[in-house]
Amino acid sequence: MSSDAPHPRFVKLSPLSKLRPCVVIPFHSLSRLNSLTKPAPSPDAFQTALRGNKSWSQTASGENADLFRRLANSQAPQILWIGCSDSRVPETTILGLKPGDVFVHRNIANVLTPHDISSQAVIFFAVNALKVKHIVLCGHTNCGGAKAALGNKRVGGVMDGWLAPLRELRMELGAHGVGEEGRGLVDANVKRGVEVLRRNPEVIAAVEERGLKIHGVVYNVATGQLEELECKDEAEGKRKEAFKIQ
Repeated sequence: MSSDAPHPRFVKLSPLSKLRPCVVIPFHSLSRLNSLTKPAPSPDAFQTALRGNKSWSQTASGENADLFRRLANSQAPQILWIGCSDSRVPETTILGLKPGDVFVHRNIANVLTPHDISSQAVIFFAVNALKVKHIVLCGHTNCGGAKAALGNKRVGGVMDGWLAPLRELRMELGAHGVGEEGRGLVDANVKRGVEVLRRNPEVIAAVEERGLKIHGVVYNVATGQLEELECKDEAEGKRKEAFKIQ
């Protein structure tokens, strides 16, 4: 081998060739770096709610040390609230009240019929056991159930049957009567529910014996305000004659 030939284990670099410095990152550090660049996972709604409950209970206890001890023994609400299941209409919150103040029944589109055993059981217990002083039936603006009843698309499941009373009201009101954005249908549904309450034998007795009052209201989702409707009782005599049971 010639003395001028490069050794096979080495490569002769030209003067212009230079090695650039580099940083070697350990694999475990690279993994940690990747984890930092990934978007944070969305908070779990249920876990957030649990933390919120803990904070709320501590605050409520601080404001009223006797609250939960009293509620653990009994309840004495003066209001029965019958409303929609819509998450935007939390009755105790919008009324500015506290746990124990309102007895509640909610369903899709606040539909009230004398054949629904769930609502009728709530009404019976509220009127006879709790002796509530007021029954409030509440509808609300921008109601999804009312919008569905105003359309002609199949909702599916049990919903089409459940919304049948709203479709009957739609038929009675006509295109003009349902009003802008269905407000006429929302009001009519509340008034129909109030009439169902007035025909309930337990309610009739409580109204006569201890002055139970019935109210129909609509909650405006856009303003947070309640509006009480005028629910006339034009057939009181005939109604009592037909539905009063002793």
